[in-house]
Amino acid sequence: MNKNVRFSNRDLPALDLLKAFEAAARLLSFTRAGAELFLSQSAVSRQIQQLETQLGVPLFIRRTRALLLTEAGQRYYRDVSQALHQLREAGANLVAARGDRVVTVTTAMTFASLWLVPQLADFQQQHPDIAVHVAADNAVRDLERERMDVAIRYSTRELAGPGAVHLFGERVLPVCSPRLLEQHALREPADLRHFVLLNFEDPQQLTPWLTWDVWFEVMQMPLPAARSLLRFSHYDMMLRAALNGQGVALGRLPLIASMLEDGSLVAPLAEARYSASTRDRAYWLMTTPAARERPEVKTFLSWIRKRSARLAAAKSSPE
Repeated sequence: MNKNVRFSNRDLPALDLLKAFEAAARLLSFTRAGAELFLSQSAVSRQIQQLETQLGVPLFIRRTRALLLTEAGQRYYRDVSQALHQLREAGANLVAARGDRVVTVTTAMTFASLWLVPQLADFQQQHPDIAVHVAADNAVRDLERERMDVAIRYSTRELAGPGAVHLFGERVLPVCSPRLLEQHALREPADLRHFVLLNFEDPQQLTPWLTWDVWFEVMQMPLPAARSLLRFSHYDMMLRAALNGQGVALGRLPLIASMLEDGSLVAPLAEARYSASTRDRAYWLMTTPAARERPEVKTFLSWIRKRSARLAAAKSSPE
C-alpha cells in the first residue's frame, strides 16, 4: 500500500460489500455466496460491481462457467478476510468478558474451514450451553498473552512443544471433480499431462509439500508438461476451483474426506503409492494450564480428541 495515500471514512467500503466480496472470493461463486448471505446471485453480483467501481480495480475474472480472482482480488481477499476475522474476534472477546461459557480456538484458515467448522455442529448439538469462537488466521498466537484457550496447529512434534496432544497426520493425493474424468481417464500419474494442474503457492512458503513439483519428486517421476498450470495463493480457492471442474488439485486427507464421501471430489489415484505423507508433521492440540482447568475447555478438549480420533480412523482412506 502507498503510504502517501490517505483514505477518509467516505472511502471505506460498506461492510455489506466486504462481506459479499469475502464470501464470493472464498467460494468462487456468486450463487453460493448469495446462499450463504441469504441474498440472490444478482444482488451479490451488484454488490461486487459496486465495490469494484469504488476501488477502481477489477477483483474477479468472470467466465461462462468459472469465477476467478484477479491478482488484485487475491491480495484484497487476504486483507479483507483478516479484517473480518478481527471484527468477529472483537465481538467474541466482549461476549467472553461477560463471563459466558466461551471457548476461544486459534487455528489456520484452511483447517478451520475444511475440518473444524463443519465438525462444530456436533459439538453444539451435544453442548448448546458452550459457545466456541474460532479465530482463523495463519498467525501463530501466544495463547496466554492474547487470552485464547486452545490452539490447533500443523507442525512438527518439536515445534508443538511439551504438553501438545497429537490429533492426526495428513497425506496428499490428486483429486478432481468427477465430471473432469469424462473428458480423459486418469489412471496413472503420467495421465496428468492431459489436465490443468491447480497449484497452491503460499506466499510464505510454509507448505512446499502441497505443490506438484514436490509431489512428483516424492513419486520419483519428472513433472509432466501439463495442459496448463493455475496458481493460487489460498488453498481453499484452489480447492473451490477443483470442485468447479477447472483442474486437478492436491487434496489433503482427512481434511477433504467429506468431499470424497459425498462425491463432489474423486481421487482417481487413490492407491497408497500415489499419496505423499508428511511423517514429521501432524495436527497438534495445545492449551494453557489455566484454560485447561475451566470446565468448558475440558469439555471441548475431550470432544475434539474423540472426534478427531474417530474421523481420522474412518476417513483416512478415500477408497
